[in-house]
Amino acid sequence: MVQNMTHPELIESNNLLNEFKTCTQLQYNGNLNIQSSKGHQWTFYYRLGRIVWATGGTHPFRRWRRQMALNCPQIDLDKMRFRMEDLSINYWDYHILEILYKRQKINREQINVIVEQTIAELLFDLAQQANFASISCQRHPVVLLETPMSFTSSDASMKYMLDSWKIWSEVGLASFSPDLAPVLRRPEQLQQMVSPSVYKNFVNLIDGKYTLRDLAVKMKQNVLPVARSLLPYILKGIIELVEVPDLPLAVAEAESNTTTTQPNKLNAPLVACVDDSPLVCKMLEEIITANGLRFMKIQDAVQALPTLIQDKPDLIFLDLIMPVASGYEICTQLRRISAFANTPVIILTGSDGLLDRVRAKVVGSTDFLTKPVVAERVMAVVRKYLPTQATQTVRRVTNIEKPPSTVKSIGNLEVCQ
Repeated sequence: MVQNMTHPELIESNNLLNEFKTCTQLQYNGNLNIQSSKGHQWTFYYRLGRIVWATGGTHPFRRWRRQMALNCPQIDLDKMRFRMEDLSINYWDYHILEILYKRQKINREQINVIVEQTIAELLFDLAQQANFASISCQRHPVVLLETPMSFTSSDASMKYMLDSWKIWSEVGLASFSPDLAPVLRRPEQLQQMVSPSVYKNFVNLIDGKYTLRDLAVKMKQNVLPVARSLLPYILKGIIELVEVPDLPLAVAEAESNTTTTQPNKLNAPLVACVDDSPLVCKMLEEIITANGLRFMKIQDAVQALPTLIQDKPDLIFLDLIMPVASGYEICTQLRRISAFANTPVIILTGSDGLLDRVRAKVVGSTDFLTKPVVAERVMAVVRKYLPTQATQTVRRVTNIEKPPSTVKSIGNLEVCQ
């Protein structure tokens, strides 16, 4: 397999390990981006053929919270506020670890454990997905992590990937993701089967808010015995495993008295975001308003069309995957309305597949922007499709709200005391 692939290469799941081995043998420097046909994405960062970090998956924020709770108990995430620009970069999780390390809030040993456990978790998820979906890989020889804080043995990681998935499958859990959350569906039936103390624990913990991995941390156990202990109840329908959203980190508000060079904000172009994710809407709002433009968000796909018709934005960011109505359907309907015949419609998606791009063009979208949302890419699209005079660069708001006496600043973070 060649080192620099300009297009993703579809590979069979049993050849996935060969791709990792090739990166090791080539002493590869750069990113290995992997995507499943079901839309899941992972990025593995390499330095001299060794994996130094990994991101992606279903719940990146939940995973980071778990790792911090397990390995850095001295850090209270509920009292931290993060800048939007720190969270908008692809490797935000690693970036924040670097900040905390430089401020001597965490040590290198803690980082080493977090790196190893994060890579192991993502490799497990990749192994599970590879057994149920086709996988594509793409290498990007652009080194983002110039000075990695930890190097993980690829051979050891691959062995863990195979062993952990084998054990998970052998106990009957192959079709259940550890990122699913158990919820109690038949409490009366459970009450007849277990002791009052066990039943109380079930009611307190099995409420659909915590994934199997989250529960394992709370119970100070490995996720395997936790999932295995619940399996009999799952098979009987007493407990159901459901999908749950990620838990984004708290974002620091921008200073309310920050001034920008906006001659007439009322006449500034209006940019709309149609996305059911509060985090994506919040990030886009920060980026758009910091550059002197007006912003509106629509998180209910059903209300998207009437709201857009009423407010007539100058540019629309449109999420591809939403409940009830997809971005394709909304874009198709917009193009049938004369007022939106020439309005720039930018499709937002977590996938960068050729099929999605082709279909987006067919329904009349103007352009395509892959997540995560990054300020530079967003504004490049805005400046490309809105009139030049309306999108002159405004001094970007980068100062976060000045903390009161109970808030302590850590690098680009704020930590409330």
